[in-house]
Formats: sequence, C-alpha cells, structure tokens
Amino acid sequence: MPARISESIVLRSYPLKEADLIVSFLTRDLGKLRGVAKGARRPKSRFGAGLERLSQVRMFYFQRETRELVTLDACELVSSPLNLGSEYETAVALDFFAEASEQLLPPAEPSELHFRLLASVLEYLGSEAARERKDAVWPAVLYFSLWAVRIAGFLPQLRVSRESLAIAEEMMRLPIGQLSPRSWRKTTGADLRQFLVHRMEEQIERNLVTVPLLESL
Repeated sequence: MPARISESIVLRSYPLKEADLIVSFLTRDLGKLRGVAKGARRPKSRFGAGLERLSQVRMFYFQRETRELVTLDACELVSSPLNLGSEYETAVALDFFAEASEQLLPPAEPSELHFRLLASVLEYLGSEAARERKDAVWPAVLYFSLWAVRIAGFLPQLRVSRESLAIAEEMMRLPIGQLSPRSWRKTTGADLRQFLVHRMEEQIERNLVTVPLLESL
C-alpha cells in the first residue's frame, strides 16, 4: 500500500462502528476521496479536530487500487473552520459549501480549481475584513455557487437581473477579496444565487438540504 500525503479539505464524516469514522475529503491532487479513520471518535484520537467539516489539513493515508476506501493514518491541521467564528449564518454557509462540494464532485477525479475555490472562500470568511462585516456570507455564497457551477461545466447563459449580471461578470474577473465594495444583503444577487442553486440541484438530481436553511437566514 503506497503511503500518500495530500493537501486536503474535509467535506463530511459519519460514524462507522463504535469508534471509527468514514471521511469524505477533497485532495488538491487526486480529487474527492473517502477513507476510514480508525479510532477517530475516541477522546484521545490522533486525528484531533482535524476531521471537522471544511478543516484544511495535510492528510496522511494509504491507498490500494482494488479498494474504494483509503485508510487514513493521521492528519495535520492547517486551518480550522472554528477560526471563522461562531455565527449561525457562517455555520450555515459552511454547511452549504461542504454539501454542494460533496454532491457535485465525482470520486477520484482531480479538480484543483474546485479545491482552490473552497480554499479562497474559506480564506475570505476568515479575513479581518469579512469578520468586521455581518454580511460577508452572501458574497461568499454567491461567489462559491457561481464558480462551482462554472468549474463543473454546466453554467448556462445567465438570465438574471441587470444588477446580478454585473455582479456575476465582476466575480468572473476578480478574486473574492477584490470585489467592489457594496452593501451586501440576502436580497443582493438573490435571483442569481437561486438560479445557480437550481442548476446544481438539476445536475445532482436531488435537493440540497442546506438550501432551505440558507434561504431562511
């Protein structure tokens, strides 16, 4: 079994047996993988808090070509989602990023662009500028949604309001941290956000469970 180390972002985890976890994680080099983290639910697990959703880690694992699941050996925490604050709005946005990524990405298909997208919105939400404003989740959600659909290859012609189209064109040109200052609210670009979410749900043929929570903020 060749040992691998990948820069990774944890997407989700769920229990397996008494003390183990199944972990879905996005690697920069190999795409989305799933693995078994033995003993991860024990109080003194060697994984610590590194398997929280959207933790950015260096993942150490073993992979066999004949097995779907890799074996997780350890992880080194690089950045924790706990550093992004405890606001409910931020938590819902993070859940949305994780769920959409988990559903959109095919297994074991490299997508460095999606990896960089996730890393960029997480970095933005953790920035001092974003922390000082209460509306930072809305540009982050819209930016993520636009680029996730574009990277996945099913972005159609945008039939949205003139204001939303202008926002989309700027987001296509600039990193999220360099967008023009504007007063962001839930209603800003709402038609574009809902259009993009609808395209995601059409593609995956299911409703995203985090979307109603997002729209209720």
